Amino acid sequence: MALRLATYYHAEDVPPLPGSNVFYSVEMLQALQQTKGFRPVLLVAYEDGRAVGKLLCITRRSLRFRFFFTKTYVYGTGEYFPSSYRKDEIFRELLEYLTRCFKDRSFLLEFRNLEESLFGYRHFRECGYFPVRWMRVRNSIHGNCIDKWMSISRKRQINRGLKGGAEMDIARTEAEVEEFFALLKRYYSSKIHRYLPGIDFFLSLLRQSSERSKIFIVRYKGKIIGGSVCLFSADDAYLLFSGGLRKSYPLLYPGVLAVWNAMVYAHNRGYSHFEFIEAGLPFKKYGYRDFILRFGGRQMSSRRWFRVGWGWLNRLLTKLYV
Repeated sequence: MALRLATYYHAEDVPPLPGSNVFYSVEMLQALQQTKGFRPVLLVAYEDGRAVGKLLCITRRSLRFRFFFTKTYVYGTGEYFPSSYRKDEIFRELLEYLTRCFKDRSFLLEFRNLEESLFGYRHFRECGYFPVRWMRVRNSIHGNCIDKWMSISRKRQINRGLKGGAEMDIARTEAEVEEFFALLKRYYSSKIHRYLPGIDFFLSLLRQSSERSKIFIVRYKGKIIGGSVCLFSADDAYLLFSGGLRKSYPLLYPGVLAVWNAMVYAHNRGYSHFEFIEAGLPFKKYGYRDFILRFGGRQMSSRRWFRVGWGWLNRLLTKLYV
């Protein structure tokens, strides 16, 4: 039986599907479709009426510059279910369809956070993608002591912040999310390599009241001074965003407590791993990666796959990176 591909633009149109990966979930589709500047598409492969694979493609478009600042990206390489087809065969169909549909709509196509860095190598190359080395930082939190490999200075900062009166909590109201978002927006305004979605994304996560996502906050005397956003999938927790008013409250270490809050929550609920979603390129000096490594995580080499909209530029970059 040949594979049939279906596309879903709205969460309410998606039929019941198997799977537990949050990055290809209806909840993620719903949160992104409600966020200004984003257009998510859920691709589902069917065999004889049964879903055998799915992939969530996220297009982030600039309202000003359109094509030149429009990118389509995917977390991982999809989620797959029992089929007479091999996993890589289903992925090839999804990849070819995605590339045909978006190569003329987006300046950049990107596959990030690959669990298996070599998976689909031949299919990526056949579709004109080139690989770039990337880093991942992953913490093991399934033991009794999650700070075993944490730096002494990081432990000291956590203790000082909590003793100084900072409190860790979970956002439960829209007012708390709005206050946290205002803080996060100021924090990310200077981070040219990071993009922050609009507040609708965070409010949608709150309204879903799901265990797949949580917004964590750090308070001091009733004011939110830090926070983070986490996604939960199967046995893993993923930190999407975090920040704190470190200059205004340097002795409370709000940025550190924002991450620690999420790690403690994930550990208490039995998750085995905690991953920072953006560890950057493999430069020797990269401030954010140095910051997250002090929580005791392990640095791993991975890759991302890219395809640029301009053919001549894509061919040049392919020669440089392949």
